[in-house]
Amino acid sequence: MSAILTELNALVLGLFILAAISMVVIRQIGACMQLFILQSLLLAASAFLLGASPLSWHLIALGCVTIASKVIVIPWLIRSLVPAEVHRRRELSQAIDVPAALLLSLALTLVGYAFAQHLARSAPSLSSGNLAMGFAGLLVGLLLLAVRTEAVPQLLGILAMENGAFLAGIAIAPDFPLIAELAIAFDVPLLAFIVGLLTRIAYRQIGTTEVGALSALRERAP
Repeated sequence: MSAILTELNALVLGLFILAAISMVVIRQIGACMQLFILQSLLLAASAFLLGASPLSWHLIALGCVTIASKVIVIPWLIRSLVPAEVHRRRELSQAIDVPAALLLSLALTLVGYAFAQHLARSAPSLSSGNLAMGFAGLLVGLLLLAVRTEAVPQLLGILAMENGAFLAGIAIAPDFPLIAELAIAFDVPLLAFIVGLLTRIAYRQIGTTEVGALSALRERAP
């Protein structure tokens, strides 16, 4: 049974990093949101697999919190607060082009994997892959945050970084305290609510969500 769980977890980890890289190269904000939901589901699936043998209620609780907050609550908040036309249109403005972003994503994946190998000896054999893919996902999420110039994709970059950090975290410390799980359930949706609300105000005022254009919202002296 443990061998089956190991193989399933390896498949989940591969899909997790693939979703992270796809978020960097995708050009439509709505599709980027769908990839984040998929990545969060894969994070929850990995937590369930690691919590199945040996049985760990902490990891199972973490998976349930991830589904509730990142798969249901956060996408609902963003879709409710951000105007629908923002989700539908293509996000053409970004710091680098798609081929360069893809190459950087692959390079950061290798860097994160190589760095995690030095720490993987202290992790159980089932979760050592989580440590490597978690670090890689963290770096790819940082790249997503850096190359996007609009508020919603940058928020998704922050959330993708957190997904990577928690994927690595369940390899290092599988028995999270319950208070940490509850903090995640409240803090992350609150962040999404604040950014979504500010994005809605910015779009109504200046017609764009590009972070560089938000200086137009500064208070003008009479």
